[in-house]
Amino acid sequence: MKHPQSHWARFQQRVLWMGVTIAGVLVFGAVGYMIFADYPAFEAFYMALTTITTIGYGELLPMSKVARTWNIVYIIVGVSTLLVTLGTLTQSVVELELSGYFEKRRNQRMIDKFENHYIICGFGRVGRSAAEELDISTASFLIVDRNEDEVEKAMRLGYVAVAADCTRDEALRDLGIDRAAGLIAALATDADNLYLVLTAKTLNPKLKIATRVSEDDSAPKLKRAGADVVFAPYSMTGHRLSQSLLRPHVNDFIDFTTGNTMGLDVRIEQIAVSSHSEFVSKSLRQAPLLRELGVIVLAIRRADGEMIFNPPADCEMNAGDFLIALGPPAQLRRLESMLGSRAS
Repeated sequence: MKHPQSHWARFQQRVLWMGVTIAGVLVFGAVGYMIFADYPAFEAFYMALTTITTIGYGELLPMSKVARTWNIVYIIVGVSTLLVTLGTLTQSVVELELSGYFEKRRNQRMIDKFENHYIICGFGRVGRSAAEELDISTASFLIVDRNEDEVEKAMRLGYVAVAADCTRDEALRDLGIDRAAGLIAALATDADNLYLVLTAKTLNPKLKIATRVSEDDSAPKLKRAGADVVFAPYSMTGHRLSQSLLRPHVNDFIDFTTGNTMGLDVRIEQIAVSSHSEFVSKSLRQAPLLRELGVIVLAIRRADGEMIFNPPADCEMNAGDFLIALGPPAQLRRLESMLGSRAS
């Protein structure tokens, strides 16, 4: 399949060719009317234009038999040329539509407006699951995959997706990597993911990157390359399978808080404490909103990286802390709004 950009280049070339051809036919006709019908220059050009467009206003000045013979020739040549050029234009527009050029241009315009978005590289099973989670979280994200069939699947699901090689610098720049908040490397092989991580970190050193790994010995390499989080799906699946047999209630709780498999809409979320929040330097006990919202604080991650599990009621919330909280999504969003609101 031709790249859409090649269709656009061909379209531009055809439009230029059509413009030159029509201009040439008009000049040819005007010169003929000036020679055979003795028309002044402006009237000759006007006559040529009305003739090839088949408007049919009639003769501006009386014509001799020779002039009318020329007119017949020019009608055949001029109208035929115009029809051919219009047919070529129509064919070019259809080719652009079939190549998905216009849809991809709409996608690109949307991508150009993205800020602090996430880029999912690869739309296989891992990429699809990541897209579903980001979609639930209402985060801005886009999908890139080399396989146009996978891109079509993503677009049918309503996602913004592009077909490109995300290991190439120019492709990542087109995806707005310099404005992105994070990247998920879910390509087919560890080597591709390693190269992607190196490329992405070079273009945006502040970018947060999460990647999958097939072989355990590849994990340290990806970490050294700049990946912030490395997941081994096969090891994790084996661990969860064992947990489901040895500790079924623990496994159920994990599913309960992450996958909503028990029919209750409850999630675990991290919520930042803003520096201008009215709750800064206040203890959990002094924040009755937690009880009012029915939210449970499982842990507090301090700005220096310290993690306090099951914090006591007198534990203070400081600017830059993150509350790891459990509760209904709507209530968690309310809590996030409250902790980020400016003190009055």
